[in-house]
Amino acid sequence: MQTIQRKSLAQEVADQMQHSIESGAFSLNEKLPTEPELMKKFGVGRSTVREAIKYLAQSGFVTVLQGVGTFVASHTGNNMLGSKLEQANFTEVFEVRQLLEVKIVEKSVTARNAKHLAKMERKLKERYRYALEGKIAECIQADIEFHTTVAESCGNTILYELYKTMSLHVSNFFRDVYQDTAPFIETQALHESLLGYIKDRDIPKALKVAQKIIGTI
Repeated sequence: MQTIQRKSLAQEVADQMQHSIESGAFSLNEKLPTEPELMKKFGVGRSTVREAIKYLAQSGFVTVLQGVGTFVASHTGNNMLGSKLEQANFTEVFEVRQLLEVKIVEKSVTARNAKHLAKMERKLKERYRYALEGKIAECIQADIEFHTTVAESCGNTILYELYKTMSLHVSNFFRDVYQDTAPFIETQALHESLLGYIKDRDIPKALKVAQKIIGTI
């Protein structure tokens, strides 16, 4: 007779949170509620919430930034592409990101709308503010959110999903490499130029700036 495996309370909480993420209740890179808020929502203790978050992180649904919060990393969790990227070196990831970035920017120039532009501008302001304040984790998050918004605006859902998967690994690389926000301050003007050319629907200049941004990594 096969034994029925009962789920732990933490697993049940993780399952409910996973369902919310998969259903789109949270956007990519959106911050999840705080531990006290989750404790109240599910009627569980702090250790249960932390264990549930651990399950979600191991499954590739969220990423935890120490002292900042927990953010949605994927709506689908770990997949074959994600596994390949985990094993790849950054040179390989960079080459693929470079190809995606160029095509995404080219399409964004013609496909973006006012909502996309407003979000890009907001994320760039956050990026610069956090950079000036020396908040590296928040600055990286805002940078990634700016670029994923550009990807979202390109109008191609497959390119967007590929870029979202790539962005998780790029952000991990940034956290390992950058010890301060100086590189983000230095490249702020380039990012603002990129946004300006996307607004102006100037493909040649937008592509030129995008290539410069990639080359600064």
